[in-house]
Amino acid sequence: MKKNGEKYLPEFIYGAIDGIVTTFAVVAGSLGAGLSSSIILILGFANLFADGFSMAISNYLSIKSENELNSRHNHKHDHVKNPKKTALATFNAFVIVGFIPLISFVLAMFIPFVNTHKFLYSGILTGIAFIIVGAFKSKIIGNSRIKSIIETLIIGGIAAFIAYLVGYILKSIAV
Repeated sequence: MKKNGEKYLPEFIYGAIDGIVTTFAVVAGSLGAGLSSSIILILGFANLFADGFSMAISNYLSIKSENELNSRHNHKHDHVKNPKKTALATFNAFVIVGFIPLISFVLAMFIPFVNTHKFLYSGILTGIAFIIVGAFKSKIIGNSRIKSIIETLIIGGIAAFIAYLVGYILKSIAV
C-alpha cells in the first residue's frame, strides 16, 4: 500500500510537467513575439495562477466524479483519492515547478548579469526541471528513467518551439 504522500505523486508529476511546459511556452512565445521582460513576467505569472487553478479544479471534479461513479456502481476501490488533496497536489506542483522558467526573469530585475542571458538561463533551468520531473515520472510509471527523461524533454522542447514559432509568426502578421 502506498504512503499517503505517494498516493498523490501522479497528480504532482502531472501538475509539474504541465506547469513547466505551459510557463516555458509562455516565455518562448513571448520572446518569439518580441515582447518585453515585464510582459513576459505578467503573462507568466497570470499563466501560473490561472492555469494552475483551472487544472486543480478540473482534477478535483474528475476525482470527485470518479469516486461518485464508483460508489454508485458499488465498485470497491483500494486507491480512493481525496479530490481536495489531488487538486492541491496538482496546483502546488503547477505553481512551484512552473515558476522555474520565470526565475531568471525575476532575478534579471536585480542582477544585471542575468538580464543579458535570461532566456538562456530560463532554458537551462527548465531543462534541469524536466530532467528531475522525468526521473520522478519514471518512478510512477515504472519505465526506464532515461526514456522518461528524454520523453519529458522532447514534449517540453516541442511545446516551446511551437510557442516560439507562433509568437514569431503572429509578430510578423500583427505589425
